[in-house]
Amino acid sequence: MSGMEGPALAVWLIAGLATAGVILRPFRWPEAIWAVAGASALVLIGLLPAAAAWRGLLRGTDVYLFLLGMMLLAEVARREGLFDWLAVFAVRAAAGSGTRLLAVVYGVGVLTTAFLSNDATAVVLTPAVLTAARAARANPMPHLYACAFVANAASFVLPISNPANLVVFGAHLPSLEAWLLRFTLPSAAAIGATYLALWLTQRDTLAEPIAPMVPPVRLQRGGIVAGIGTGATILVVLVASAIGADLGWPIFLAGSGTALAVALATRQGIGPLLGGISWGVLPLVAGLFVLVQALEATSAVRALAGLLRDGGAGTALVAGAAVAFGTNVTNNLPAGLLAGAVVQTAGAGGLLPGAVLIGIDLGPNLSVTGSLATILWMSAIRREGLAVTDWQFLRLGALIMPPALLLALGALALQP
Repeated sequence: MSGMEGPALAVWLIAGLATAGVILRPFRWPEAIWAVAGASALVLIGLLPAAAAWRGLLRGTDVYLFLLGMMLLAEVARREGLFDWLAVFAVRAAAGSGTRLLAVVYGVGVLTTAFLSNDATAVVLTPAVLTAARAARANPMPHLYACAFVANAASFVLPISNPANLVVFGAHLPSLEAWLLRFTLPSAAAIGATYLALWLTQRDTLAEPIAPMVPPVRLQRGGIVAGIGTGATILVVLVASAIGADLGWPIFLAGSGTALAVALATRQGIGPLLGGISWGVLPLVAGLFVLVQALEATSAVRALAGLLRDGGAGTALVAGAAVAFGTNVTNNLPAGLLAGAVVQTAGAGGLLPGAVLIGIDLGPNLSVTGSLATILWMSAIRREGLAVTDWQFLRLGALIMPPALLLALGALALQP
């Protein structure tokens, strides 16, 4: 064993244990504790210099700002009842049909994910959909599943649809035009296949009649301002994406501006709003960035980069499929960080970055542990007194994710 093999193995062992802690949450401790503990251990033991750990932290700046801005916007919309107001229209549009309600929920989920990120769909849309389903006296599970699966299926419609997109491409994020040319067809394939599989597995429940009308919900001043702010945010991030600018600062400023505008309009302080944000997400992501910084220094990343650099289209598609299933072992955020490092080290173009991104974004539809959005979705429904076991989700995900993945990768390969 050479002098570098022992430290490299120790780095991978500590990173693996930290990732397992994030996924399994021993002692029910928050995910962030395990990520931060792993990152801290690497520095304290001397496996990662403090300067390198700091560089890892700084690499995540754009993602931290992205998440914070989106969480502010989502919490404002939730508190001011914007999504509850929209849910009434969803139930009325369903006109007593569970199948139509699923289609409406899924469509709203596509739009929410595309323009506000998959985490917003999990955190904000899920409670609103549950409220709408209960008001319509419908079994809520098919519609709640729709929130979970569309959050990942639609998460590569736009660069802003998933924080993992920023991670995979890093400083080489394509322009909006290039993104749409590359991912529109694969996105449509993934969204369509996911919906079809979801409908097929839930059709018996959806056949049950539901109430055609629900009591109206009046949108107050704060909700109106939140809606305007949400629309303005979408325009801001689309412009930023179109010109190739970083997305973190625009989203953070737009989310902060919307929160302040709502606070002024409602004459309320922002303390309760800040208290509703899942602050633990930020140290979790920061810890993961440091862990990946350490992993990048090992020979494994360079070896994988060498294999991918020499491969062709078939290698790229296999890599995308492998990453998709791997996200369910490690969670897609650390998997995306590591896969992004490998792709960027390889300097590979062609199909490889797109195939890896599809795997990172769509693969988590297999299991609850696959993505942060699905973990947040599970937390949201548990707060409402519902429960889905990991095994129940896995059985459904095994029917929904693989066909969508194959079709999306196929659509990517067919493009010139």
